[in-house]
Amino acid sequence: MSWTYDPTNVFARILRGEIPNKTVMETPHTLVFHDINPQAPVHVLVIPKGAYVSLDHFSAEAPEEEIVDFHRTVAKVCAILGLSGEEGFRAIANAGMNGHQEVPHFHLHILGGRPLGRMLERV
Repeated sequence: MSWTYDPTNVFARILRGEIPNKTVMETPHTLVFHDINPQAPVHVLVIPKGAYVSLDHFSAEAPEEEIVDFHRTVAKVCAILGLSGEEGFRAIANAGMNGHQEVPHFHLHILGGRPLGRMLERV
């Protein structure tokens, strides 16, 4: 599979420091920040610093140290934000047109702080 990364996307611009963000955590390979249009009391975005379009792109081509850093950072952020444990959270990675991905840079939404309802509406 071939992926084409657009370096002008908003997350690439955030990573370059061209657009400010409200950072929760930053590691050598990962940035976590608050979503500017939160859909729950807690809504953060976890993005790799590498140029990956989607979850499948990241999973297929990122080096092991980036993948491990990303997932360990998710765990740390969930603990910091009080989402780990029984109350829980939802993690969403939209990909492509059918997944309604709005920014063509892989990102994981972490949402919590209230009951979130069903995952998808039945049609």
